[in-house]
Amino acid sequence: MPKQKTHSGAKKRFKLTGSGKVMKQGAGMRHNLEKKSSELTRRLNREVVLAPQDAKTIKRLLGK
Repeated sequence: MPKQKTHSGAKKRFKLTGSGKVMKQGAGMRHNLEKKSSELTRRLNREVVLAPQDAKTIKRLLGK
């Protein structure tokens, strides 16, 4: 049986930590940044840990 390919879209958007958690870029940093405060843009720019329910699906897409 052939190997399962990793999902090209998922590998661009998510990364795994050493402990196995899935990290993603926060939403809301693409446009309308002039209206958002500096405090908000700094907070949105951080990477966040994905919820465990979603992480299970993403790990399967990443082939882990």
